[in-house]
Amino acid sequence: MNKSKRKLTESELQLSESLRRIWLAKKGELGLNQEKAGAALGITQGAVGHYLNARIALNTETIIKFAQLLHVEPSDIDPNQVVKLGRRSNPSATTEDVLQGVSNASGTQSPIPPHRTTVPLISSVQAGGWAEVVDNFQPGDAEEWRETTAKVGPNAFALRIEGDSMTSPAGVSIPHGSIVIVDPDVEYTNGSIVVAKLIDVQEATIKKLVIDGPNKYLKPLNPNYAPIPINGNCRIVGVAKKVEIDL
Repeated sequence: MNKSKRKLTESELQLSESLRRIWLAKKGELGLNQEKAGAALGITQGAVGHYLNARIALNTETIIKFAQLLHVEPSDIDPNQVVKLGRRSNPSATTEDVLQGVSNASGTQSPIPPHRTTVPLISSVQAGGWAEVVDNFQPGDAEEWRETTAKVGPNAFALRIEGDSMTSPAGVSIPHGSIVIVDPDVEYTNGSIVVAKLIDVQEATIKKLVIDGPNKYLKPLNPNYAPIPINGNCRIVGVAKKVEIDL
C-alpha cells in the first residue's frame, strides 16, 4: 500500500534552507562531505542529503548535532533554539565528544542524544529484491524515511507488517501495522526474526527462523498459522533488529 510522504511545513523548509546555506559555507573549510558528515553524526550519507535537501524535517537533536559538526550555534540554524554550545578547539573530535560539552539554558549538562539513523520504508515486493536494488535506490523510491534508534548498517530498511501471522498471544509479538527495522548485513541464527523471500512468491515475508538439525522452517508467531519448511527455496533478505509501532 502506498503512503504519501508528509510535506514539510514552511518553517521546516526554512530550517532546511538555513542548514543548507551554512553547510555550503562551511564544508570546504572543515573538509566535510556528506559521507564524512553521516559518519560523524551517526546517520547514513543519504540521510544527510535528505536533511540538506528538505526531504526530512530537522528536529532539535539533529540541529544540535549539525551545529556541533559545522562549528556554529544551533540558533544560527534555528533562531528559536536557546541551547548554547561550548566551542570546540579540536576539529577532529567526534560528535560524541562534542556533545559532552553541550549545555542547556540553565547551565546544566545535557545528556547525549541516543544514536539515530534514517532508513527507507519499503514495500514487501521491494524487500524481496532488496539486494539487487539497494545500490541504486533513490529517495523517491521509498514510501517514507523513518528515523530510528536501532543500531543498523548502511543498507538497512523498514518494512510495515501486514496481516496477523506474526501476532502472538504471548511473548514477542509483531502486530499488523507495526514497523520492523531490518538489517541485511546481520548474520542470522536459529531463532532470528528474518525477512525472507520464497522463490515462487513475489513478496518478502517476515517470520521466525527455526533451525532444527538439517531442517529449517519459517515459523509464524501466531500459532494459528503453520510453519513453512524451507530447503533451497528461500533466500534470507535480512534480520529484524527492532519493532516500532505507530499509535
